[in-house]
Amino acid sequence: MFSVKHKNIIVTGASGVIGTAICVALAKNGAQLAILGRSENKLQNTFKEISKFGNGHLQFSCDVLNIESLETVNTKILKEFKRVDGLINVAGGATKGASTKTEFLTSETPFEDTFFGINIPDFSYTTDLNFLGSVNPTKIFGEVMAKQKSGNIINISSMGAIQPLSKSPAYSAGKAAVSNFTQWLAVHLSKVNIRVNAIAPGFILTEQNRFLLYDENTGDLTPRGKRIIDHTPQGKLGSPDDLVSTIFWLLADESSFITGITVPADGGFSAYNGI
Repeated sequence: MFSVKHKNIIVTGASGVIGTAICVALAKNGAQLAILGRSENKLQNTFKEISKFGNGHLQFSCDVLNIESLETVNTKILKEFKRVDGLINVAGGATKGASTKTEFLTSETPFEDTFFGINIPDFSYTTDLNFLGSVNPTKIFGEVMAKQKSGNIINISSMGAIQPLSKSPAYSAGKAAVSNFTQWLAVHLSKVNIRVNAIAPGFILTEQNRFLLYDENTGDLTPRGKRIIDHTPQGKLGSPDDLVSTIFWLLADESSFITGITVPADGGFSAYNGI
């Protein structure tokens, strides 16, 4: 049950912590992968790991916000893969300039520490990375699925899509758009046998969010990081490996009646209101 063996799957954001964990698990269980990432060095490390479990995997250094780059990659993938069974949109992240330094604006708060001090180019980049970073690959790589009348698309949403994170308006807005787009696209592609779902991870430690969760000087949890732990019933941060079982379930033929949903994988965070 939930086999991915012999499935051809494209994974964006494959050079990150979450992307690497997903790729290794898929390759280990017999999937054939085309992995994409911006960091060529990190992508090469992921490629070395998945190559331990078979030959024929592909790697491409590209930017999910660059349509021409994705079109070039698509042409190369289709020369090697005669069909595409799945697309996993992992690419995304947060930037410091798009986050506020404080949760609340009070009469004593310096404006530069609030929403009014946010750098708009950073805000735009963050929302684009998290939303268009899923839209663009879906448009380019999803077309062959529509032509073959079968396929499976999985987006990575966030807890911030369910309830905005207090210091991260751009990231939360981008991920909320991903969840909305997932529902819209699931309906739009339903007649050509393409399923579209999303996963909303809880707080999983990655390179992008480390600065929010751990003090860069002491290595201790920040007050924000401690609050997250306190509001996660399981009392811990998640691991990228915690997403793998849900990925396998959504990719599998056994979940053929599942489309248009966002699955929380969050240690109970979204179920707990702290009261």
